[in-house]
Amino acid sequence: MSVDRAPGLSVRLKLTLSYAGFLMLAGTLVLAAGLVFYLYFMPDGWLDTTGNFWINRSVLLRAFAPFMAWVLAFLLIFGLLGGWLLAGRMLAPLTRITEATRTAADGSLSHRIRLPGRRDEFRELADVFDTMLARLEAHVAEQQRFAANASHELRTPLAIIQTLLDVARNDPDRDTGELLALLHAVNTRAINLTEALLVLSRADQRSFAREEVDLSLLAEEATETLLPLAEKHGITLETSGDMASAFGSPALLLQLTTNLVHNAIVHNLPEQGIVWVTTSAHPESAVLTVENTGEKLTPHAVSTLVEPFQRGTQRIRTDHAGVGLGLAIVKSITRAHAGTLTLTPRPAGGLCVTVRLPTQ
Repeated sequence: MSVDRAPGLSVRLKLTLSYAGFLMLAGTLVLAAGLVFYLYFMPDGWLDTTGNFWINRSVLLRAFAPFMAWVLAFLLIFGLLGGWLLAGRMLAPLTRITEATRTAADGSLSHRIRLPGRRDEFRELADVFDTMLARLEAHVAEQQRFAANASHELRTPLAIIQTLLDVARNDPDRDTGELLALLHAVNTRAINLTEALLVLSRADQRSFAREEVDLSLLAEEATETLLPLAEKHGITLETSGDMASAFGSPALLLQLTTNLVHNAIVHNLPEQGIVWVTTSAHPESAVLTVENTGEKLTPHAVSTLVEPFQRGTQRIRTDHAGVGLGLAIVKSITRAHAGTLTLTPRPAGGLCVTVRLPTQ
């Protein structure tokens, strides 16, 4: 939103007038001090060799006044010209920063100032602005990519529902039980996706109250909730660790823990897989670690898992495939709690996810 302001003097002109005014003031004080010095120590008149007075204070004043006027006029011109040049030189970096800001305001976030020279206030401001632009550009690109993926993911179940309805309308004699089952499954997927998007939006906005939360209790609750799923697919859940207190939203942190455990169950070996959930307390942080067996992963593949709608290629639990937002939600919740999320491929196969949250 642009602000309607009345026109005023430029900063360069203000600095020029300030320089010239200060120079005039300093010159006036110096000349006045010299004049006062001479007038104070000068007798009322000086005698020449014949005994006649040839100079006195009034003569000195009449002689000094035009000299002082010429000096002040010179200082005024010199101060204006010099101040204008100095102000222009000093404000040149600010001009580049202003142009870059105007370019960014027009929608171009790829422009960078890259102000050369040694560090000072202007260059520090330019560096901070470049960093802000880089983060903003990455955030906008991520949001655009997320919006495109979300639109695609939501479009798919809606298109399937439309197809099923067209089939039911064109074939009234078709068994409605099968169509209703398909409609229920597709509608459930759309609801799950919408709920996941709402959780992700809530975490991104950080609109939640904070309180002390024990991660070890959340780990136990998440594993108990997902124990039937693990037993169904032959996955062993092992929970251990100490009490680890962090400050945040209990609901969101439970969502984070549940997503990690669910992801570890879904991405695991076809049989005899293991998931380890551990918690630990440190002086300034609480740590939650979830490891699982599974196929070997490359560092590049691991780095893409936290992107929205990225699904692992080795997923074997297709009946609980989710909506591709599990680790993206974990990343967003961790970031909203000022924590750090680390994903590391295990040498023997599988994934190790570490969430480190501040204790206050």
